[in-house]
Amino acid sequence: MKSIEKKSLHIYLLIMPESRPRMLSDIDALKALAHPLRQQLVTWLQRHGPATSADLAAEFGEDRGATSYHLRQLARFGFIEEDTDRSSGRRKYWRAIPQDVRLPRRPTEPEVALAAEEIHRQWMERADRDLTAYLSNREAFGEFAASAMHSFGSTMLTAEELAEFGEEYIAFLKRWDREPGQAPPGSRHISVVFHAFPTPDSGDAS
Repeated sequence: MKSIEKKSLHIYLLIMPESRPRMLSDIDALKALAHPLRQQLVTWLQRHGPATSADLAAEFGEDRGATSYHLRQLARFGFIEEDTDRSSGRRKYWRAIPQDVRLPRRPTEPEVALAAEEIHRQWMERADRDLTAYLSNREAFGEFAASAMHSFGSTMLTAEELAEFGEEYIAFLKRWDREPGQAPPGSRHISVVFHAFPTPDSGDAS
């Protein structure tokens, strides 16, 4: 819970250049996003583009009716929307809504803090899982492995400067925003994981 209380977190690489941050503090929206299958559905749509409930049900081995329900809940709270250009009749396509979604700063309501912590846990686990999978088979990614970057650095900042540093990082990501359908030939989804946190001193662990 401590990490949620100290700072806000960013969720998606797909951030529209003109979008303003969406501070996710509504408990119903937080609960909607905290569901594990819904996290998987949003992530898949972000990485691969529009899909139907039948496509996603087959992808995750889930019941089509249940998948359709979870998609509608995600749409209800503004995380995805119908792709009306692709949809036809009863065949409805869904797309992720590119946005800068952030968890609340210092939530005072226990229920909000608990839901935010669950979302945070799932984001971190996904990032760790993707990085581990990549590093364990780096050679398979060819030229992308040669272009990938891993960096560890440090500096001295005040709390206010640290917050500004984070906003500048998000602004940089926005410059490179692309949805799957906008990517040029030869592109693939790129995961970007960013941490900027106070370096623990030896006495902080006690």
